[in-house]
Amino acid sequence: MTGAPTDATERRDDESSARSLNFIEQIVEDDLASGKHGGRVHTRFPPEPNGYLHIGHAKSICLNFGLADKYGGQTNLRFDDTNPVTEDTEYVESIKADVRWLGFEWENEFYASDYFDKLYEFAESLIQKGLAYVDDSTSEEIAAQKGNPAEPGQESPYRNRSIDENLDLFRRMRAGEFPDGAKVLRAKIDMASPNMHFRDPIIYRIKHAHHHRTGDKWCIYPMYDFAHGQSDSIEEITHSVCTLEFIPHRPLYDWFIEKLEIFPSKQYEFARLNLTYTVMSKRKLLQLVNEGHVTGWDDPRMPTISGLRRRGYTPASIREFADRIGIAKRENMIDVGLLEFCIREELNKTTDRVMAVVDENPIKLVITNYPEGQTETLRIENNPEDASAGDREVPFSREVYVERDDFMENPPKKYFRLAPGQMVRLKGAYIVRCDEVVKDADGTVVQLNCTYIPESRSGSDTSGINVKGTIHWVSVPHAKEAEVRLYDRLFTVEDPSGEEGDFKSYINPNSLQVVRAKVEPNLSTRQVGDRVQFMRKGYFTVDPDSTADLLLFNRTVTLKDSWGKEVKKG
Repeated sequence: MTGAPTDATERRDDESSARSLNFIEQIVEDDLASGKHGGRVHTRFPPEPNGYLHIGHAKSICLNFGLADKYGGQTNLRFDDTNPVTEDTEYVESIKADVRWLGFEWENEFYASDYFDKLYEFAESLIQKGLAYVDDSTSEEIAAQKGNPAEPGQESPYRNRSIDENLDLFRRMRAGEFPDGAKVLRAKIDMASPNMHFRDPIIYRIKHAHHHRTGDKWCIYPMYDFAHGQSDSIEEITHSVCTLEFIPHRPLYDWFIEKLEIFPSKQYEFARLNLTYTVMSKRKLLQLVNEGHVTGWDDPRMPTISGLRRRGYTPASIREFADRIGIAKRENMIDVGLLEFCIREELNKTTDRVMAVVDENPIKLVITNYPEGQTETLRIENNPEDASAGDREVPFSREVYVERDDFMENPPKKYFRLAPGQMVRLKGAYIVRCDEVVKDADGTVVQLNCTYIPESRSGSDTSGINVKGTIHWVSVPHAKEAEVRLYDRLFTVEDPSGEEGDFKSYINPNSLQVVRAKVEPNLSTRQVGDRVQFMRKGYFTVDPDSTADLLLFNRTVTLKDSWGKEVKKG
């Protein structure tokens, strides 16, 4: 069974039935109504294992698996591993992990390399039909021969070799007689075609490179345009869904299938995902990794699925994002704020509210009229959005940490946090009044001496005192040490790839700030990947590098979209 877990699948089915069909769903429904392909729906997700999947791939995953899920079909996971120089089993395993994490399971796992023998037979068949030839031209010469869309190309001097000579040369290419670049196999189509892809495209090249699955069996490898459609046909894929840049390739896709007289898979195109403040090119993402601008493919600032997972995004939030942006025929730029909205909306409903004093140098608040040595156990609601989440025990004592930003010695009007002579409520605890400010020799505030109102305990307040400010805190003797990583957008401009110059010159220097924090003791039991809301700060997740001695939290997203406000202000 393809698709996400049962509850999520049923929910998505209910939602999708309530909205109008996208154009690909309409094609599928028309095909089913006409009985095309015997009423089957068989899709595939065909990544090249030369990098980690990103949020754009997530859109394609949701579409391909979603179609099969909706119409009772199947989805294959097929690795397009036709370039041994850039591919690796590390990427294969990461791709499988990402697809499963998103909530999908494939019917079959295939590799283009599974079909190398069959593809070779297809190539020989084209030669025998007089539709392919071996060319000794250099890559520069072939590019010159193709000309430009406004003028016809020039035929290669090797174009009219005999069928027997071409078969002999192609077999010798396979046998390893020639070095890389010495010869290629080209389809013989039309050098005057306005579609540049029809001007005798290369379908095989020589690469003496070790392949991650076939080892050294092959030294010639098919090009994408040749392997892709034929692999679809071998698997009898009914709806081959690609992004818009493959529209010019579709006639070639159809030409190969027609000339080889094989199963007529059909290609359909949709707009790929373009996201603001992000780059989607795997080549550029690899640059960021290799040049040390990020810590790796799973850096939480990366748009990779593994990076989003480490940052605290959930599979449901990414699927929701894919549903919201929809499937279009025209390219457009999607605001990354929508992705942030989807995770913020989910985490608001599902995460516990906890207290963390995120400050390198917090202020100690001493309640002078609270009994020394006494510890009080408070019960604080976990999530006001979810009554079933219950509450938890939080220790309270005479000394607590508060954030430096929650105190001002000379506050402006309508400042409702701590100030000399001013009262606030400590979240879930008592109302306190700041009586004395203690400073060190440099004049830095190091301690606030306060008194509390014993009758003002949250949940049983009989003091009759109302205060407008509530701040969070952590008990000094019970606090746990933590490192908090405040992630922000990796680039400072909406379209770093579209700007002049090197895209890396637009990297946001403040995309990561690392600060120490004091957190509630119960957070020490949280597991890697657990998500919480730090009250008044944002949503955070436990990082895999956490240890028993030091908790590490990654900020998933702020409580509100502060970035948009900063842009407007600037």
